[in-house]
Amino acid sequence: MHEYLYKELSYVPDSTQIFDLFCNEPYAFILDSGLVEKSRGRYSFIGFDPFDVYKGVGAQTLLLLKEKFKTIAPQLRTDLTPLPCGVVGFLGYDYGLYQENIIRRQKEDLDLPDGLFGFYDCIVTIDHLRKRMFVFSSGLPEKDGDLRKRRAQERLDVVVEKIFGGLEKDLILGISDERKHRNIMSAGQLSGRRNCSHPKSLKLNPSLTSDFTKEEYCAAVRRAKEYIAAGDIYQVNLAQRFELEFYDDGGQAWDIYKSLREISPASFSSYFNGGDFQVISSSPERFLCVEKNIVRTRPMKGTRPRGDTVEQDKTLRDEIIKSAKDKAELLMITDLLRNDLGRVCEYGSVHVECMREIEEYTTVFQATSTVVGKLQKDKDCFDVLQACFPGGSITGCPKIRAMEVIEELEPVRRGVYTGSMGYISFSGDMDFNILIRTLTINKDRIVFYVGGGIVADSTPEGEYEETLVKAKAIKECLGVT
Repeated sequence: MHEYLYKELSYVPDSTQIFDLFCNEPYAFILDSGLVEKSRGRYSFIGFDPFDVYKGVGAQTLLLLKEKFKTIAPQLRTDLTPLPCGVVGFLGYDYGLYQENIIRRQKEDLDLPDGLFGFYDCIVTIDHLRKRMFVFSSGLPEKDGDLRKRRAQERLDVVVEKIFGGLEKDLILGISDERKHRNIMSAGQLSGRRNCSHPKSLKLNPSLTSDFTKEEYCAAVRRAKEYIAAGDIYQVNLAQRFELEFYDDGGQAWDIYKSLREISPASFSSYFNGGDFQVISSSPERFLCVEKNIVRTRPMKGTRPRGDTVEQDKTLRDEIIKSAKDKAELLMITDLLRNDLGRVCEYGSVHVECMREIEEYTTVFQATSTVVGKLQKDKDCFDVLQACFPGGSITGCPKIRAMEVIEELEPVRRGVYTGSMGYISFSGDMDFNILIRTLTINKDRIVFYVGGGIVADSTPEGEYEETLVKAKAIKECLGVT
């Protein structure tokens, strides 16, 4: 048989309409370009019911995933999508503690794996740039040609029939006009900031609690500055965790994602249904992308809220542009990631493609750089993850000492927060985000973290207020204060 079977369907701009049909399936995921941009928000991917699932805990998490991947994965490549089939899932931040042999001081109370990945043989690709939609099916894990072809066709038929049955026929058959599409435009195709109501049926205790009081967080910032003054570190990312009780009677986690996507669309959003837990992310940050042996990372450092008026917006944008503190933060982290990429990229190939770009989101301005390199011939995606994880933008500099300070100052473990979610395609390409602007739902509660980079001239009050700015979209989508 051919490497895969596929069927093209009429383009549906709003990827959440497709995922509505699959969100309750086992290990259903969407990697969602909720903010469509040519250079980084091109594709949305949807999958469910993987033929195998890998859950890892401890220092061997990534190595064992690589071994499993190598025994299963054929080289399947197509120009139609970077992800016809492959592994999709997340690495939690805490895996990095094992990887760097950092003593784990704080409690882990979320009972989540350090890594969870599904092996998906059938994936929906929505190409927002070319306005095309495909369903790909590989027939894996069957190895016999006839059996694999039969399985590929059966799986393809199931997904296509479910899409046909769940959406308006005139929409999916491609006979509707532009007026039929205008009400399902993706969040990224809308301009301006918007108001959003939280899901009406959401059952939660609106009392939001943090693992830090304001005084405790400010004290932690002061302690971090002492480490900076002593020369231990140059920068460290310090986060606080919020949580609230939640009573989900089915499907509400996906409703929360859609609410967050509406109010805070982002290019690297994601939702993963782990069965007894769900991960919801509206991340604007790409951690690592490997495409045809070119490695790219886009660290973010420096945040300002959006203004309520055009004049306020301009003032706040000018403020982040001129901020010496924010420039210094981004420069340090960019240099750290250059060094990380240098461990797996060809000598002399690593360079800064863009030193500082101010990006606009519905609730914040964000400063971003782009670093690019060419992968060494004897390295692969797993080597890139091993060399760079966790992302320097959410640890600090130097990375290992900053992680030790985080473990000392933060009262609970981070779990998936500031880890990464994404895919490794059976073609050998990959794309992962940084799990910021992220909620985890499990054990009848919702938890989310917000943090900021501490440097020598940080003020405790200012850093605390920055965390609240970053929490604004999540709190608004939940309807809490």
